[in-house]
Amino acid sequence: MFQRNPKVTGVLPIALNRACKLTGYFISHDKEYVGIMRFHEEIDQKTIEVAIKKKFLGEITQMPPVKSRVKRQNRQRTIHTFKILEQSQENSKDFVFQSKVQGGTYIRKLIDDLGKELGIGAHMLELRRISAGIFDESNSYTLYDLKKAGEEYKKGNQERLQQMIIPAEIVSQVYPELQVKSNNLKQFLTGKSILNTDLIEESIFEKGEIVSVFTGERFIGMYEITKEQQTFARPKFVLQPLE
Repeated sequence: MFQRNPKVTGVLPIALNRACKLTGYFISHDKEYVGIMRFHEEIDQKTIEVAIKKKFLGEITQMPPVKSRVKRQNRQRTIHTFKILEQSQENSKDFVFQSKVQGGTYIRKLIDDLGKELGIGAHMLELRRISAGIFDESNSYTLYDLKKAGEEYKKGNQERLQQMIIPAEIVSQVYPELQVKSNNLKQFLTGKSILNTDLIEESIFEKGEIVSVFTGERFIGMYEITKEQQTFARPKFVLQPLE
């Protein structure tokens, strides 16, 4: 059984306005967590680590929990790391863990499955997301920070709020950057495909690859490399200018 209300905190990227459609290009990336799991019977750390190494590292099959927003069917997910950091001194059934996983992995379900594998049951007590793709606690703000920035904005000082907002161009840290000529910028911003003649230099990108497209420092959008005769890439998302 899952604990109904585990304490969950940590990094949560939030997009604004036109950038909301960009979130799909970040959500599927790796996430890292620290948390506390409680086993339902006494167990030693070595036994847990053996079970993790055997069945809960690398590619695993996971069924989403009953209360989830996705279709309940087996999905393949990658567990990059899953380490036991320490055993609680207050309750010997509690263990602090750290895990880096593929986006879309359910940590509560991971803990539940581990408990079932060990035959004693387990659930998650606390969870903290310490990174989500390129976002981590070093470039995050608390709700209190956001509230204070909003109050200052209402008073005419938007400096703090501007410091908190990360421009959409950061997507180039996740997806490779493709530079195109600026003479067709207006057409690009209305959904024009990229032709071979639009490229500034010969590209080495592979067909099917997703890239972030720029002209100079101006972000245009996300494109899929198609290499269809004269067409080099087609738009998946375009950051159209505000009217």
